[in-house]
Amino acid sequence: MRTIGLFEAKQRLSELVDQASQGEEIGITRRGKLSALIVPARPKISLKEIFDDIERIRKRAKSPKRSEVKALIEEGRH
Repeated sequence: MRTIGLFEAKQRLSELVDQASQGEEIGITRRGKLSALIVPARPKISLKEIFDDIERIRKRAKSPKRSEVKALIEEGRH
C-alpha cells in the first residue's frame, strides 16, 4: 500500500479512485499519520447467491459410504 498526503490526495482524487478501482490500496495521511484508506469496492453478493454457492459445493461433495462411516465410528471408539 502506498500513502499520500491529504492535500495532494484532494488534488488527485479522481486519479486515486481510478487506481483503487484497478485494485490498488492507497492510504491518506494527515500530518504524517494514516487517516483513511481508498480501497477497491467489493461487489455486493446477495444471501441467495451465497446459499446457492453452498448448495453447489454440497452437491459436488462426495458422501461417505456406510462402511466408511462405520469404520470411522469404530476407529473413534478405540
